[in-house]
Amino acid sequence: MSVLETKIAEDIESYLKEHENKELLRFITSGSVDDGKSTLIGRLLHDSKMIFEDQLAAIKKDSKKSGTTEGEFDLSLLVDGLQSEREQGITIDVAYRYFTTDKRKFIIADTPGHEQYTRNMATGASTADLAIILIDARYGIQTQTKRHSFIAKLLGIKHIVVAVNKMDLVGFSQDVYEKISRDYLSFAKELGLSDDITLIPLSALNGDNVVDRSEKSPWYKGETLLHLLENIEIGSDRDLVHFRMPVQYVNRPNLDFRGFCGTISSGVVSVGDNITVLPSKKSSRVKDIVTYDGNLNYAYAQQVVTIILEDEIDVSRGDIIVKSDEQPDSSDTFDVNIVWMSEEPLLKHKQYFIKRASSLSVGSIDKFYYKTDVNTLEQQSANLLNLNEIGHAKLDLQSALAYDSYSKNKVMGSFIVIDRVTNNTVGAGMIVQKSEYNAKVSQFSEFEVELNALVRKHFPHWQSREVF
Repeated sequence: MSVLETKIAEDIESYLKEHENKELLRFITSGSVDDGKSTLIGRLLHDSKMIFEDQLAAIKKDSKKSGTTEGEFDLSLLVDGLQSEREQGITIDVAYRYFTTDKRKFIIADTPGHEQYTRNMATGASTADLAIILIDARYGIQTQTKRHSFIAKLLGIKHIVVAVNKMDLVGFSQDVYEKISRDYLSFAKELGLSDDITLIPLSALNGDNVVDRSEKSPWYKGETLLHLLENIEIGSDRDLVHFRMPVQYVNRPNLDFRGFCGTISSGVVSVGDNITVLPSKKSSRVKDIVTYDGNLNYAYAQQVVTIILEDEIDVSRGDIIVKSDEQPDSSDTFDVNIVWMSEEPLLKHKQYFIKRASSLSVGSIDKFYYKTDVNTLEQQSANLLNLNEIGHAKLDLQSALAYDSYSKNKVMGSFIVIDRVTNNTVGAGMIVQKSEYNAKVSQFSEFEVELNALVRKHFPHWQSREVF
């Protein structure tokens, strides 16, 4: 009997309590098609003893049917659950898997590598703390590598692990690994990617440097992938200074209780703190912080709480509770990045529902600054966005919105775009800053230029003058 099985058998309640309080790391795997993303996840789950016997038996049976690994069982089948994925040997949809070790809990998002599934990759990356970008050691950096690195930067992922996979196919060559390392770090510098980049040579198929250190790469002195995932510091990524809590539900079970429920997106709140509710700007003080396990003296980011106030002020779903001395900015025009997810294009001046956390407003795109070619990372002029395209634009809302930039607070700075007719989610966006672009001034400037040109053409003797 293993240590884990002994612990569960002796005291299941203490084990569950210990498991509940483990830190959670969310990460994605991405990279080119057939770089081994699903196989890597399968290897992590297999070598960390997180696959049940019936799952393993099913994988072995399906491996014989698919015939992709020449008699060996195919660990990628643990993640690639769609029939079309198994037939083609690729990932199409985002697949989520969960596992735990003694140190941490993990949620893995296996994201697709094809360009036409960019929206799926962006969906998986939106909540990730870390990105694993796989590179096939035989081919080096590919277009998809750059595309996924760009999306990781766009979505504010602070920790990047570059897994140089299939090292067994190049004889675990140190020269190959170091060349790929130099090329990627040079590209990352040009892109302005996070400084926290770690490169690991591995073989997902055979398990080298995934969970256990490989004897085939004695020249590699770094950590194994699992050791890195267990120990990388993510606590400092969270903003513990500026308190923000979107209200998701008003809890009113009886006349004597009125609480405001939500997940704290950033900061710390304590009993007795002065708070302000936005957008109404009504103020009060925190009387109690209630949770399922009892009342707290203080609560912090990512905790789910119910806040009771001393005063009977109007607070509704969609409002934001903040500390009175740490209020965010407010605006009705924003410069935003948008990932478009619909077959119908994103058009200027067409009205959509804009949902941020639990608040809903109406808005439209006033101007496209540019769109980014995800293959070349070139900025191109645009009048609309098609499916899977990424653009930088000016968003106008019908009412002001309290916000933080996405780089500062993912919850306060992100939104989804909803079609007002079909009610389908058609896009995802990130607030960069309050917009400085003024459409009316711009239109007047264009009119001014045209009028002055006409005056000079028809009244030559006025050439030395300007009407405006």
